[in-house]
Amino acid sequence: MKYDYIIAGSGCAGLSLLYRMLKDPQLSQKRMLVIDKEQKNKNDRTWCFWEKGNGLFESIVTHQWKTLAFLSDDFQRKFDMPAYRYKMIQGIDFYNYVLDFAKQFENVTFASETITQITSENDLAEVVTENTTYIAKYVFNSTSLFYPKMDIGNSLLQHFEGWVIKTNEPVFDATVGRLMDFRLDQTHGATFMYVLPTSETEALVEYTLFTEKVLEKEAYKTALKDYITNHLKVDDYKILHTEFGIIPMSLAKFSRSVPNQKNIINLGTAGGFTKASSGYTFQFVQKHTENVIQLLKEGKHPNPKLTFRDKMYQWYDRTLLEVILSDKLEGKEIFATMFKKRAIEDILAFLGNESSFWQDVKLMSCLPIMPFLTSGVKQLTK
Repeated sequence: MKYDYIIAGSGCAGLSLLYRMLKDPQLSQKRMLVIDKEQKNKNDRTWCFWEKGNGLFESIVTHQWKTLAFLSDDFQRKFDMPAYRYKMIQGIDFYNYVLDFAKQFENVTFASETITQITSENDLAEVVTENTTYIAKYVFNSTSLFYPKMDIGNSLLQHFEGWVIKTNEPVFDATVGRLMDFRLDQTHGATFMYVLPTSETEALVEYTLFTEKVLEKEAYKTALKDYITNHLKVDDYKILHTEFGIIPMSLAKFSRSVPNQKNIINLGTAGGFTKASSGYTFQFVQKHTENVIQLLKEGKHPNPKLTFRDKMYQWYDRTLLEVILSDKLEGKEIFATMFKKRAIEDILAFLGNESSFWQDVKLMSCLPIMPFLTSGVKQLTK
């Protein structure tokens, strides 16, 4: 069976691209196939991100904050943001929003199948599943088929368990989100809590670590219970929702393309759009898929080339990750120094790949020189 475009994987990246295609009059009538072994009918994750103004998915934003808090043992501060807003989108809301919109288009087909192979030859791409073979001009892949090798020598895992809790009494300030609270045991590595209240009685509390391996399941629950009791001072609450996730933070090189297979374009984590130094993905996916759409409309190959600034940000990420992996500095120390010495919007611009060169310089100048210099030089030679 032949299509114009095949989207392999229906997570954030695949569905973001599909939605943008269907919103564009020039592309919306193309024959499209979306393949995923799982149907997206569960609230399996929460995306948080920051942006200026209203985004493409503004109507499904669960909550947003214009004030963020950072906490460590010797430094605590609330930051008001003039331009950015920190936003939350529930996975199920995103899936339903895109899938309901896609139902209006008879030219869009969904297949619940396991993909075993993706190849490209003679200006066409081929997706092989357990059931059949599909062909298209382009395959946009967000599966793990082309992931590079990751191990404890080149990668950390960002792993987390989050609970949405509801209290009987009003205890939260829904206008302030705790972006990072490092007042926790750092034995395993960089360890912190998110607290994102959506009302006076409801909040997402998430225990997050940047370490080489995940913990025993009970360790996450113990940490969350302790934090809710001792830091939030909440004893009486209900757990409305739980989620667990693992995000790679790796020096391994994720590529936007597959060598010698030009009609396969990698999206999302597969394409390197999970930021190596922070694990954030949602907004990088949005920027990339927007660029893909523009190239398709112009009749060009839909794989945006890395700009000089893209390469700079990759180097920054790899340098910071190398500093943590080599134990030159603790993650807690790095983030505490940045938030103590620099404006939050400079930090968010830097972490969001939106900073000016001057903002880069200001941020890097507040950090210890030698650990970053030696790690930066090492990454330049790789």
